[in-house]
Amino acid sequence: MSMQGDSESVVKLLKAVADESRLRILGLLAEKSASVDELSTYLGLKPPTVSHHLSKLRDVGLVYMQPQGNVHYYKFDVESLRNLHQWLEPEHLSVIASASGDSWEDKVLRDFFIEGRLKEIPASRKKRLVILQWLVDQFEWGSQYPEATLNEVLKRYHPDFATLRREFIVNRLMAREGGVYWRIRPEGE
Repeated sequence: MSMQGDSESVVKLLKAVADESRLRILGLLAEKSASVDELSTYLGLKPPTVSHHLSKLRDVGLVYMQPQGNVHYYKFDVESLRNLHQWLEPEHLSVIASASGDSWEDKVLRDFFIEGRLKEIPASRKKRLVILQWLVDQFEWGSQYPEATLNEVLKRYHPDFATLRREFIVNRLMAREGGVYWRIRPEGE
C-alpha cells in the first residue's frame, strides 16, 4: 500500500503502528533485517503472532520480505516512513480533514435531529450554539417575524419554542422589539 495521497492509506498505516508489538518489530527491523523465528525469539512472541503482525505491517508498506533460500527475511521500508512524515505535515492533515466531509457541527446536527425534529436542546453551550445557528438559518435576513410566527416555526423543530426564542436573544442571533423578531449579525462580522 502506498502513501500516494489518499487519507484512507494514512489511517490504515497509523492503525497498523498503533500496536506495541508492531512498534517493537519495526524497532528491531530498523536495526537489521530478521526472520520470523529471530523476531519471535527477540520479542518472546510465538511465530504465528509475529507473522500476523508482519502481515499487517506489510499490508501498509512498512516492511517487505526478501527470501534467502528457505528463510524469509523482513526489512523495514524507510521510504514509507518518509511518506508518512510528509502526510503528517499540517497542510496535508487539513486537506484530509476537509476531505472527510463531516465537520464537527454536522455531527452535532446529526446527533440532535431525528427526522427533522430536535430531540433535545443540548446542555453543552458549544453544541447548543450549533443547533441555534442552524435554527436561526431557517429565518431570512431582513425579514421581521411577529412572536406568534416565530413560535410556529420553532414548534416544527421542538415543543419548547420559548426557550429557543430566548436563546436566540441571549446569544445575539436575533433581536426583538415590540414582539417582533429579526436576525442580527454576530459581533465582528
